Amino acid sequence: MNIRDLLGSGTISGNGPGALGSFLELNQAGKQTVQLQGGAERKFLLNGDTITLRGCCGDNDDALVGFGECTGKIMPSPIV
Repeated sequence: MNIRDLLGSGTISGNGPGALGSFLELNQAGKQTVQLQGGAERKFLLNGDTITLRGCCGDNDDALVGFGECTGKIMPSPIV
């Protein structure tokens, strides 16, 4: 691990299709494609993809608790 490495561990998902908490759940472990903004489709993340994570909890729009936005770009593994 290096400084600025993006790490996602675990998800908190809801019961409905709009409440899934990870890309792996959205595409059912690569069995279904997911349509992205702009019309592209993916079963897995590719080098060059940019991922943005957002999260909040609560049911009162005036009192939501969140962690802001975290964005990272998928880069190819370095040649060693």
